[in-house]
Amino acid sequence: MEIKKYTIMSLICALCLMAGTVRAGNIEIKGSTTVLPIAQKVAEAYMKQNPDVKISISGGGSGNGIKAIIDGSTDIADSSRFIKDKEVKMAVEKGVYPVPFAVAYDCIIPVIHPSNPVNNLTLEQLKAIYKGEVKNWKDIGGKDKKIVVISRDTSSGTYEVWEEKVMKKERVFPGALLQASNGAIVQAVSKNENAIGYIGLGYLNDTVKATTVNSIKGTSETTLDGTYPISRALYMFTNGWPKLDTLNFINFVLNPEKGQKYVEETGFVPLY
Repeated sequence: MEIKKYTIMSLICALCLMAGTVRAGNIEIKGSTTVLPIAQKVAEAYMKQNPDVKISISGGGSGNGIKAIIDGSTDIADSSRFIKDKEVKMAVEKGVYPVPFAVAYDCIIPVIHPSNPVNNLTLEQLKAIYKGEVKNWKDIGGKDKKIVVISRDTSSGTYEVWEEKVMKKERVFPGALLQASNGAIVQAVSKNENAIGYIGLGYLNDTVKATTVNSIKGTSETTLDGTYPISRALYMFTNGWPKLDTLNFINFVLNPEKGQKYVEETGFVPLY
C-alpha cells in the first residue's frame, strides 16, 4: 500500500497523547462521497458519546473537500485520493497546511447489470472501454449490445484514482455519462442492462454485479495485501495539526475499538 502502516500508527500514538477534553462545539466535514458513509457512521457514534458536539457533514467530491479546507470553510476534508502538489501550493500560499490522516482502505470495483454474463475484465479491457475503443459487449465475452459507459465527474477522487490506475493518465472519452456520486452510479447501472460503472467497495450491493479485475476479486483481503490492482487509502485532511473537538474526533476515527469498527460496518477496509 502507498500509505505505510508505521506512519498511521505513529499518528495514532501522537493523537492519543495530544487529545484533550472535548469541549462543546461544532465540526464541519466536507468532501468525498466515498468517505461520506464512514464519516456519517462515525460522527453519529461520536455525537452519542459527546452530545455537546454537533458534526455537520456534506459530500460534493474530494476536490471540493480539499478546496474547502484551503478556503477555511470546513474543519475536515474527506478525500478518496491524496492531495495534489498544486493543491498543497495553493494551500501554503493562503497560510494553510493540510495534514493527512488515512482513515480506511478501499478498492474501486467495476460494476455491471446483474443480467450481464461478463464476470472478469482486465485492466486493458477497462481502459479500452473507458477510452471508447471497445464499444460492444460481444467484443469482451458479453451480448451483442452497445456498452453504456458511466464515469464520475472530474472533481471526484474516485475518478482521479481510476484515471491513474486504469486509464494511466489518459482521459475518459467524451461519450461517457457522468454521475456525481457512488450512489448515483449504482442506481444508473442497476437500471441499464448494458451499463458499466465503478464504485467504492462500501457501495457494493445486490442491485449491481461486481466483476473481477485481472481475475482478482476486490475484497478486504486483496485490498490490504495489494493484489487487487485498483486499491487506495481514504483520507481526512485538517488545516494544521487538529485541535480540541477536531483532534478528539480524528482520534475517535482512528481508534481500533471505536471509529475503525464503523469503517468495517460501512463495508470499507479498516486500517488494522
